This record gives sequence, C-alpha cells and structure tokens, in this order.
Amino acid sequence: MDFMIMMPLGPQLMRLFQISPQEFGLIVSAYTLSAGIVGFGAAFFVDKYDRKKVLLYPYVGFVVGTLACAFAPNFLFLVIARIVAGAFGGLLGAQVFAIIGDLIPFEKRGSAMGKISASFSIASVIGIPFSLEVATKVSWQVPFMVIAFLGAIIIPIVSRVLPEMTSHISKNTNSSPFTVIDNILKDKNQQNGLLFGVILMIGHFSIIPFISPYMVANVGFSEKDLTYIYFVGGLLTFFTSPIIGRLADKHGKLKIFTVFGILALIPIFLITNMPRIPVPYALVATAMFFVFASSRFIPANAMITSLVTPSQRGGFMSISSSLQQLSSGIASFLAGLIITKSAIGELQNYNYVGYIAIFVSIMAVLIAQRLEVVKGQVNPQ
Repeated sequence: MDFMIMMPLGPQLMRLFQISPQEFGLIVSAYTLSAGIVGFGAAFFVDKYDRKKVLLYPYVGFVVGTLACAFAPNFLFLVIARIVAGAFGGLLGAQVFAIIGDLIPFEKRGSAMGKISASFSIASVIGIPFSLEVATKVSWQVPFMVIAFLGAIIIPIVSRVLPEMTSHISKNTNSSPFTVIDNILKDKNQQNGLLFGVILMIGHFSIIPFISPYMVANVGFSEKDLTYIYFVGGLLTFFTSPIIGRLADKHGKLKIFTVFGILALIPIFLITNMPRIPVPYALVATAMFFVFASSRFIPANAMITSLVTPSQRGGFMSISSSLQQLSSGIASFLAGLIITKSAIGELQNYNYVGYIAIFVSIMAVLIAQRLEVVKGQVNPQ
C-alpha cells in the first residue's frame, strides 16, 4: 500500500508542491532507485542469515521511512523520505519471494504467487480508496500515518508467527560474499532471468506513475474519481489473481505468462492513447490493465524464483529485486522526461511512452521462452 498510494496521489502532490511531471517522476523513482541500490548490496550477505531476521529488521526501518513521508514539508524532504522507505523496502520484497521459493514447491508456486498478488488487490480495494478519500477531505499526509500505524502492528505479528528459516545457511558458510556474482556470471540462465525481470519492470513502470495524472489532466477524471480506478481494478484482480496462479501451476508458468504478456499490450495502448471520454468507458481500459498486466507477474515471479537452487536464492533474488527496482525507477524517471505539460495543463507524449512500453513488453515475452527451471526447488524446513 505504501508504494501504491504515491501514484494516485500524483495530481495532489503536483498541485500542492507545485512540481512538474519530471519532479513527480523523481518522487516515484526515488523509492525504487534506493531499493535497487540497497538490495544489490544486501545480495552479498542475505543467504548467510535467518530469512526471518532479514525480513523483520528492515521492516522496522520501512515503517519509519513511511511515517517520515507524512511530515514532509516540501518536495526535497519527501524525496529523502521516499529514499529511506525504499532502502528498507528493497530488502523486503526480495526476501518475501525467497521465502516462498524455499517453502513452496515449484508445482504449487504459481498459486502462492497468486495469493501474494491478491494482497496487492486488497491494498487497491480497501487501502487506496480509503487513502484517497482521506487525502481529499483531510490531508495527503494522513494515508502515510495510517500505513505506518498498520505496519507497526504487523511487526510483532511477523515476529511471532513466521518461523526461523536457517536450513540454507550451512551451504553458504564458507562461501565468498561475491559468490552470488560469480554464479550469475557463469550461468546464462540466471543472466536471462535478471534481464527478463528488468525488461518486464520497464514495460510496467514506464506508464503506471502517470496513469492518475493523465486521467485527471487529459481524460476528464476528478481527483475523487481516481478511487474508482483502484477499487474496480483491485476488486477484479483480487478474484483473478488466485485463479491465474492455479492456471500457471496446471498449464505451465511460461504458457500463462505468454498469454497475459500479449493481452497486456491492449490496455497499455488504450490507456496511453485515451482521449477525453466518459469515466465508465475509461474504467474498462484501466480494469483490463489491472487484470492483464498484474497477471503477468504471477507466473513471472514463480519462474524467476526457480532459476537457482535454495542455497543461492536469497542472494539471487536480492540482485533480481535490485535490478528490477532500479529499472522501474529509471523507467519512471525517463517517462517523466518524455511527458510534458501543455499550456492548458494536459500531459503530452504519454502515447510515446506507451509505444515504448509495448515494445519492451514484447521483448519480455520473447526472453521468457529462454528461461529454464533448475532442479532442487524445495528447501526442507
């Protein structure tokens, strides 16, 4: 929710802080760039520690960084606060997927990823509409306060419920911190996996940060109407994500990714070329984007976690997450450079960003065909 709320708040932040699309792109990319840099550094040691601790300790810093966003008096402070939140958040995502890879066999991993994806849907259905409503009627700072409060409640729950995960450590006791890099350089499959994740994120995050500003400036949405985008899209994906996960397990991760990788091109084109039309029609396109685009990541993440053995997974996933965060941040920033604002306040050149997203999304489908699942996908606990 912390990451997702920033994008629908775009129109308010651009107005209140009097910032340009380029500066808003920097706010979004600050989180992902920070997450990428810290995640890369973490890759050299995460496989030497209990995955529970590697998950729990950064979560505390993540909550503090989120709370700092609520007290940002200006653009610069908000960017710094997002850098702090991203530094810790970058560790969290990689460890979640590493834990799933360790505990869930490959044959059921699609379903597990589907449930993780459904959690994003809950954030969209409940969290984002609530946050936007509060931000509109009270203040944009309140959603960050609420998220930090909820995060503080989750910390002791994670500490109590999640078991220790240390069985992978013995295999890495005497290894060099740079073993993860050495393994990647020697393994073409891992290299393709990293490239796959990077390309996929570029195609996704080049357009996402500007959906809300574009809908307000060009399509005719009010800031309050943005709630419907995330409510409708989130509600649909809440039900479709588990189904996509089961389909990936039944029919193959690659096949399901390919299908939705191609289907996602349709809403990408529609959204980035959308004229001023009635809100219900626009919601059809955004709902398609939520369902098709998010469905790609369910089999994709299952495939990426399966490219290495358990003893290498933590480090590899940190590198993968790092590169994905960096690429999504760069994509958001570059999209902000391409998009301009006209004299009447409309965003221009969003269609060009859409064409780039379509091209790289097609590349992701092609690269996925070259990935190979390795043996030894379950790490007994």
